[in-house]
Amino acid sequence: MGQFQTDVVIIGAGAAGLMCALTAGARGRRVTVLDHANRAGKKILMSGGGRCNFTNLDVKAGHYLSANPHFVKSALARYTPWDFIALVDSHGIAWHEKEAGQLFCDESSKQIQQMLLRECSQAGVRIELNCSVTEVAAGGPGFILESSHGRYLCSSLVVASGGLSIPSMGATGWGYQLARQFGHTVLPTRAGLVPLTLSGRHLEDYADLAGLALEHAGVSVGTRRFDGGLLFTHRGISGPPILQISSYWQPGAELHLDLVPDRDMVEWLAAQRQARPAAELKTVLSDCLPKRLAQRLCELGPGNLPIRQYSDKTLQELGRALGRWPMIASGTEGYRTAEVTLGGVDTHELSSSSMESKRVPGLYFIGEVVDVTGHLGGYNFQWAWASGHAAGEVA
Repeated sequence: MGQFQTDVVIIGAGAAGLMCALTAGARGRRVTVLDHANRAGKKILMSGGGRCNFTNLDVKAGHYLSANPHFVKSALARYTPWDFIALVDSHGIAWHEKEAGQLFCDESSKQIQQMLLRECSQAGVRIELNCSVTEVAAGGPGFILESSHGRYLCSSLVVASGGLSIPSMGATGWGYQLARQFGHTVLPTRAGLVPLTLSGRHLEDYADLAGLALEHAGVSVGTRRFDGGLLFTHRGISGPPILQISSYWQPGAELHLDLVPDRDMVEWLAAQRQARPAAELKTVLSDCLPKRLAQRLCELGPGNLPIRQYSDKTLQELGRALGRWPMIASGTEGYRTAEVTLGGVDTHELSSSSMESKRVPGLYFIGEVVDVTGHLGGYNFQWAWASGHAAGEVA
């Protein structure tokens, strides 16, 4: 094992790390990317069901969670979705828009991974895989890294090591440890964009509905609400709005489901009683809900009688309850299935324009290791591109 001198070392060959590498390399910097994984861009390959939801047409600061909500604005403004789309187009990659501005590859997420690797190759970037960094120290006007491949000396060090989500893909807390080593504050981390779990009686009430889906429902915690498809699982509930709300949900917080968001259920139930008074309540509810769910809601609520036997008050209460059906979550599926990690390196200690540490010159933090977490729908990839580009322009 030898000693290697380079301008920039980037730790992490994920989306943010590769974007930073190709940007810095295009400036003529000598760039080396180190990653303990056996393949670059693993999370890119698995994203979007293998199609990679690589950005979103509507990206605003409000789509991100951070203790410093204004931090994302500079980087996002200077590297926009259209900048990344131009890169995708230049490689002839066909894409399409799904709902809510989400952009996906027509063919495969591998196209995005290969595009980034080609750009890195053209910029002279050196990528070292299966390389574990064992020690990092400040040395002279830069850094000394000891690794399983040898010693690296560099003037700029970029940490793009990701968060704790999906440990089966090799996620670790290494980046947080390094941040603390250099005096940075790391805000508490937890799983985000993750299914919620139920326990006890609440799990018993719904566990046998596993596999049942609602095409359109609303999920709210406090003033936050997300709409989309809902799925009952063996351990709790999932689906896009559940993943979204999980980033805002805290243990003990009240969770409410709007089970029929496109209908005024108070008026509708009153009309149904007039139109077919002899019909059982579960039969009536089955017109707008899956049969098994309609039956379960009757069992948990007012029972199942011919609808004419219910009072106005009872039907009104049921109609309102269907718009705010309480669900007591006990936890989340955790990092095992989480798409992102909430929390991380405190952005108050980083430059919003370059991602450089305010404590240690030449040290940068980008991507998921930073306390910036996007909503579902391509926002986290756009943060990876924007933060990686911001650091790559100056590192």
